[in-house]
Amino acid sequence: MTPEMIGFVGMGLLLVLLALRVPVALCMLLVGFFGFANVISFDAAFAMAKSVPLDVLTNYDFSAIPMFIFMGVLASHSGMAGSLFDASRKMFGGWRGGMAIAAVSSCGVFSAISGSSLATASTMSRVALPEMERGGYAPTLATGALAAGGTLGIMIPPSIALLLYAILTEQSVGDMFAAGLIPGLMGLVFYIITVSIVVKLKPDVAAPSEPTTLKQKLQAITGLAPFGGVFVLIVFGIYGGLFTPTEGASIGAFATLLYALAKGMRGRGLWDATQETLALSAIVFFMLVGAETLGYFISASRISFTITEYVSGLGLSNLGVLLCMLLLYFVLGCFMDAIAMLLITVPVVYPIITSIGIDPVWFGIITVLTVELGLITPPVGMNVFVIKATAP
Repeated sequence: MTPEMIGFVGMGLLLVLLALRVPVALCMLLVGFFGFANVISFDAAFAMAKSVPLDVLTNYDFSAIPMFIFMGVLASHSGMAGSLFDASRKMFGGWRGGMAIAAVSSCGVFSAISGSSLATASTMSRVALPEMERGGYAPTLATGALAAGGTLGIMIPPSIALLLYAILTEQSVGDMFAAGLIPGLMGLVFYIITVSIVVKLKPDVAAPSEPTTLKQKLQAITGLAPFGGVFVLIVFGIYGGLFTPTEGASIGAFATLLYALAKGMRGRGLWDATQETLALSAIVFFMLVGAETLGYFISASRISFTITEYVSGLGLSNLGVLLCMLLLYFVLGCFMDAIAMLLITVPVVYPIITSIGIDPVWFGIITVLTVELGLITPPVGMNVFVIKATAP
């Protein structure tokens, strides 16, 4: 078989393995290794297998990932998430559906530290869902608001998904974070508007929140201070040229650690947070090793160039090509985690979008927004399954 044919067979096999529920990282690793071996040689594949893990684990840019994960885990274990929801609930006190709006708002603010949609949905569900249940909220509104609000985690910076996209496509991390800020905030505003419309049309799904005075609302803003402080420290530090995104992640993690210690976190809690961070980081880096291996196979088989030539020959407009890709991401998002999806598809689609003149940063933001939709879309919306684990 020609290298191109081997490439297409390998990608088909990858989809089959994913459908059989084989772990994503292992799928990419196996297909990448054996595909590269068939295109080049087994000796070259073994040499690649020895070098790729070392290259990934010693890549300085990737060191920001465990730092962002550590920030989110510390925020969850130190009680920051509970304080955040309590502050948001007071700010929207007296509103019909105020707790649902507070849940969405808390997800948006928490995502500024977490950087992960699944972590945001999981953490805020444990905090907010019991309160909404006690407040008489319909389960559909309570879980739906948290699932939708959780998707903001991969858009509002600092975002692990935007960070990985920037590294994979060699774009500026600062540019990606800057481009994601306004769409992320717009998503937060429109989710709040949607909750308000739902409770207006169906008053029985939510009860009015406990009224709070103006003084209480203003005092509640102090509950947002830790998140606002870390967010400002990271984002403005990066944009102001004070430090790199990787350094910013370390500084943000250290600032969050200081807050957690000040709130009473001690040895046991810190050890649990460290273990959880290591476990989540290991999963991400395993996927990165698999994606790098798969990337070598894709490059050797030249399927990305073949697809690019084919798409160019179809005579589609840039908008037509873009819509086809977004449809692909929307469908894949219904079945796959956002990070895994980006790692698998970006090496294939990136040459196509650059060849037709689409701005890579703009395309990255549109792609992540589309992936967000997949996180709450049947049959397998990942955020929905996360909340399902919290509320069987």
